[in-house]
Amino acid sequence: MPGSNVTQPVTADQCGPVAEDLARAFRFLGKRWTAMILGHLSHGPTGFRDLARGIGGISDSVLSARLTDLTAGELITRSVSEGPPVTVTYELTERGQALMPALDLIAAWARDNLPPGDC
Repeated sequence: MPGSNVTQPVTADQCGPVAEDLARAFRFLGKRWTAMILGHLSHGPTGFRDLARGIGGISDSVLSARLTDLTAGELITRSVSEGPPVTVTYELTERGQALMPALDLIAAWARDNLPPGDC
Protein backbone atom coordinates (compact mmCIF):
# COMPACT_ATOMS: atom_id res chain seq x y z
CA MET A 1 0.00 0.00 0.00
CA PRO A 2 1.45 3.41 -0.90
CA GLY A 3 2.11 5.58 2.16
CA SER A 4 1.64 2.63 4.52
CA ASN A 5 3.79 2.39 7.64
CA VAL A 6 3.66 -1.40 7.59
CA THR A 7 7.11 -2.89 7.48
CA GLN A 8 7.99 -5.79 5.26
CA PRO A 9 8.80 -9.13 6.90
CA VAL A 10 12.46 -9.76 7.55
CA THR A 11 13.94 -12.76 5.81
CA ALA A 12 16.17 -15.35 7.48
CA ASP A 13 19.04 -14.18 5.26
CA GLN A 14 18.75 -10.68 6.71
CA CYS A 15 18.72 -11.93 10.32
CA GLY A 16 21.65 -14.30 9.92
CA PRO A 17 24.56 -11.86 10.33
CA VAL A 18 22.96 -10.04 13.28
CA ALA A 19 22.07 -13.29 15.03
CA GLU A 20 25.59 -14.60 14.48
CA ASP A 21 27.13 -11.41 15.87
CA LEU A 22 24.90 -11.56 18.95
CA ALA A 23 25.70 -15.22 19.48
CA ARG A 24 29.44 -14.44 19.28
CA ALA A 25 29.10 -11.53 21.69
CA PHE A 26 27.10 -13.50 24.24
CA ARG A 27 29.41 -16.53 24.03
CA PHE A 28 32.16 -14.18 25.22
CA LEU A 29 30.24 -11.79 27.48
CA GLY A 30 27.55 -14.18 28.69
CA LYS A 31 29.79 -16.10 31.05
CA ARG A 32 28.73 -15.70 34.66
CA TRP A 33 30.46 -12.77 36.40
CA THR A 34 31.94 -11.20 33.25
CA ALA A 35 29.52 -8.26 33.06
CA MET A 36 29.84 -7.64 36.80
CA ILE A 37 33.63 -7.52 36.52
CA LEU A 38 33.38 -5.05 33.65
CA GLY A 39 30.89 -2.98 35.63
CA HIS A 40 33.26 -2.75 38.59
CA LEU A 41 36.16 -1.83 36.35
CA SER A 42 34.08 0.93 34.74
CA HIS A 43 34.64 2.92 37.94
CA GLY A 44 38.40 2.86 37.50
CA PRO A 45 41.45 0.65 37.95
CA THR A 46 41.00 -2.03 40.60
CA GLY A 47 43.07 -4.75 42.21
CA PHE A 48 42.20 -8.44 42.39
CA ARG A 49 41.20 -8.40 46.08
CA ASP A 50 38.99 -5.32 45.63
CA LEU A 51 37.25 -6.98 42.69
CA ALA A 52 36.69 -10.18 44.69
CA ARG A 53 35.26 -8.22 47.63
CA GLY A 54 33.17 -5.93 45.41
CA ILE A 55 31.57 -8.77 43.49
CA GLY A 56 31.10 -11.18 46.39
CA GLY A 57 30.36 -14.85 45.83
CA ILE A 58 32.91 -15.32 43.07
CA SER A 59 35.74 -17.76 43.74
CA ASP A 60 39.33 -16.65 43.22
CA SER A 61 39.81 -19.27 40.48
CA VAL A 62 36.74 -18.10 38.53
CA LEU A 63 37.71 -14.44 38.95
CA SER A 64 41.20 -15.24 37.72
CA ALA A 65 39.81 -17.13 34.71
CA ARG A 66 37.42 -14.31 33.78
CA LEU A 67 40.18 -11.71 34.12
CA THR A 68 42.40 -13.84 31.87
CA ASP A 69 39.60 -14.08 29.26
CA LEU A 70 38.94 -10.33 29.40
CA THR A 71 42.64 -9.57 29.07
CA ALA A 72 42.94 -11.94 26.09
CA GLY A 73 39.89 -10.25 24.53
CA GLU A 74 41.62 -6.90 25.01
CA LEU A 75 38.76 -5.50 27.09
CA ILE A 76 41.01 -4.99 30.12
CA THR A 77 44.69 -4.59 30.87
CA ARG A 78 46.66 -6.13 33.70
CA SER A 79 49.44 -4.01 35.25
CA VAL A 80 51.96 -5.27 37.79
CA SER A 81 53.70 -2.80 40.11
CA GLU A 82 56.81 -4.08 41.83
CA GLY A 83 56.55 -3.82 45.59
CA PRO A 84 56.98 -4.47 48.19
CA PRO A 85 54.25 -5.51 48.08
CA VAL A 86 53.73 -6.44 44.44
CA THR A 87 50.33 -5.17 43.29
CA VAL A 88 48.30 -6.18 40.26
CA THR A 89 45.76 -3.73 38.85
CA TYR A 90 43.11 -4.28 36.20
CA GLU A 91 41.68 -1.51 34.03
CA LEU A 92 39.30 -1.19 31.08
CA THR A 93 40.90 -0.63 27.69
CA GLU A 94 39.32 1.63 25.07
CA ARG A 95 37.62 -1.47 23.68
CA GLY A 96 36.23 -2.26 27.15
CA GLN A 97 35.08 1.33 27.66
CA ALA A 98 33.32 1.24 24.29
CA LEU A 99 31.26 -1.71 25.56
CA MET A 100 29.99 0.06 28.68
CA PRO A 101 27.10 2.01 27.04
CA ALA A 102 25.67 -1.28 25.74
CA LEU A 103 26.01 -2.92 29.17
CA ASP A 104 24.38 0.13 30.78
CA LEU A 105 21.41 -0.28 28.40
CA ILE A 106 21.13 -3.98 29.26
CA ALA A 107 21.24 -3.14 32.98
CA ALA A 108 18.49 -0.51 32.53
CA TRP A 109 16.38 -3.02 30.61
CA ALA A 110 16.84 -5.60 33.39
CA ARG A 111 15.91 -3.04 36.05
CA ASP A 112 12.73 -2.13 34.15
CA ASN A 113 11.68 -5.57 32.92
CA LEU A 114 12.92 -8.32 35.22
CA PRO A 115 11.74 -9.12 38.74
CA PRO A 116 14.15 -8.12 41.49
CA GLY A 117 16.42 -10.89 42.64
CA ASP A 118 19.86 -11.84 43.72
CA CYS A 119 22.85 -11.09 41.51
